[in-house]
Amino acid sequence: MLVKPFAALRPVPAKANVLASVPYDVVDTAEARVLAAGNPDSFLHVSRPEIDLPDTVDIHDDAVYAQGVKAFKDLQSRGVLLREPGERFYVYRQTMGAHSQTGVVACCHIEDYANDIIRKHEKTRKDKEDDRTRHCLELNANSGPVFLTYRDQAALDALVADAQSAAPLYDFTAVDGVRHTVWRVEGPAAPWAEAFRDVPLAYVADGHHRAAAAFRSGQQRRAANPAHTGDEEYNWFLAVLFPASQLKILPYNRCVADLNGFAPEAFLENVSAVFTTEPADGAEPAGPREVRMFLRGAWHKLTWDEVAADPVGRLDVSVLQDRLLAPVLGIDDPRTNTRISFVGGIRGTGELVKRVESGRDAVAFSMYPVTVEQMMDIADAGQIMPPKSTWFEPKLRSGLLVHTLD
Repeated sequence: MLVKPFAALRPVPAKANVLASVPYDVVDTAEARVLAAGNPDSFLHVSRPEIDLPDTVDIHDDAVYAQGVKAFKDLQSRGVLLREPGERFYVYRQTMGAHSQTGVVACCHIEDYANDIIRKHEKTRKDKEDDRTRHCLELNANSGPVFLTYRDQAALDALVADAQSAAPLYDFTAVDGVRHTVWRVEGPAAPWAEAFRDVPLAYVADGHHRAAAAFRSGQQRRAANPAHTGDEEYNWFLAVLFPASQLKILPYNRCVADLNGFAPEAFLENVSAVFTTEPADGAEPAGPREVRMFLRGAWHKLTWDEVAADPVGRLDVSVLQDRLLAPVLGIDDPRTNTRISFVGGIRGTGELVKRVESGRDAVAFSMYPVTVEQMMDIADAGQIMPPKSTWFEPKLRSGLLVHTLD
């Protein structure tokens, strides 16, 4: 892998907590507006600039991108965001309850993305790519980092551990209870870059649209620059790279609005025809090849023995889709079918019960989480995971470290 340090735009320490925001794509406009209310320093004014415009303005209107640029410049002019005087690597630790993960904040090369050294496991949507590409080009910056992972390397572990012996640059707990600690690497950059050269592959864990937009932004800047040399800053994009062993994937659960015309008893008979079914004593699957189903006030345990040969087909979400959701419930395409909804594991299985008991949905499925190794195997095979398969938590905060393209 190619990585390099960068001269970050970053908040003054006293403002880090109020500036750092959730990623743009985990909240909608209304939620972002509530989170940023009364806080002119929130980075959501940059990443979701439509919150400062009337509701009648389309989120892809020219005025939205102009507003984002205005907010970005305002944070700099007021001294909330300052430029690091030199290029640095950073170490970023997140702590959520008993779970902790620590990554390296660096710039990765768009050629590694193009050449599949940085591997992907999700499809992207063109409209979302277009939006983030324009946002990146208008700001002249990567406003949010791409969340990457790699198979553990002892040399990098040692460098990261050593960097944490110094006093942190930032250390705060966000409103959601997640603690964010950032150290600036004060020593030479060369050992870090050399250690990453021994990392053969990285994987996009979260942020496929941000990664695609960064690549497209670099490509467009290259095409527009007749004096392009390859040394320009736009050839690089912002990422946080974590060793795979430290990451935590939560399940992505499923709810279906109706039983596709079946009475509950007939539907349960159909379920029993394709899975081993028995009453369950709780909502959480004990392991892979098991799904818990909530129907008519009770949890049911669904299990199976057969395992498909390919890495996508043997995922629990694939088995559920192929054997039950599609043939029985008529969920032909989970990407587009409006009768299915997805509930991130961070919301807990209580949300599934609430949705069914309220009548919003007819049936809910509690999944066992996909592993990081499964995700990497699928990317290595050049395959795509089913939609809504992984929910990484905690999320990286936007605005703590910003990479500009020149």
